[in-house]
Amino acid sequence: MSGIQSFTYRGARADSRQGDVMILHPDETHDGRAGAEQGFRYRMAYIEPRLIANALRGKTNVLPFLGCAVSSDPHLLHTLRRALADLDRALEPLECDKIIAAIADTLLALDTSLPARTSSATSARTIDLARGFLDENFMRTVASEELEAVTGLDRYALARHFRIRLGTSPYRYLTMRRLDRAKSAIVAGHSLVEAATMSGFADQSHMTRQFKRAFGLTPGHWHAIHLRGDP
Repeated sequence: MSGIQSFTYRGARADSRQGDVMILHPDETHDGRAGAEQGFRYRMAYIEPRLIANALRGKTNVLPFLGCAVSSDPHLLHTLRRALADLDRALEPLECDKIIAAIADTLLALDTSLPARTSSATSARTIDLARGFLDENFMRTVASEELEAVTGLDRYALARHFRIRLGTSPYRYLTMRRLDRAKSAIVAGHSLVEAATMSGFADQSHMTRQFKRAFGLTPGHWHAIHLRGDP
């Protein structure tokens, strides 16, 4: 987040600066210290190796391994920023699946020692079943097991096929349906707190963050523009 973190990993010194990602694999000895007088700040996620293995099932039987502990890969940085942005609330199940799948796919792409595999064909009917289920249940937390039962696919295969077919993840699709409902509620005269509750968000701040990510505006600003009739 700021400053420089220096550490020894796999027998060599590494330095991580603002905007870098550190990938430290389990059971690999490492230390950590400030690399500059101002110190450093960072955020960390611990992900069990079995979750990465599950996410890559069907693509590889080997866990990706990155010998270089510091990466500036923009895809990995973007994924981790989204994972660690909202630390004041628990992540929803579908949100966790999306993040883990994205991290796993990026690690796989960064490990050039592993052979590439082509993705299997997607089933339009299966993805339509998942989409229909999300359309009917976007106002509540949807468990990963529910979508697995509806489609017959495991959560990571479903997320991958869903993106291929619809260009987005199940969680992102769910969020956009909530935002559609929130906009309708705001236009109908409901307060922001009421709109958040009616749309399935954890609270108003959760709705506001998602609203800004999707549309670049706060709900209040969007409503003001809507009332003026601006395009």
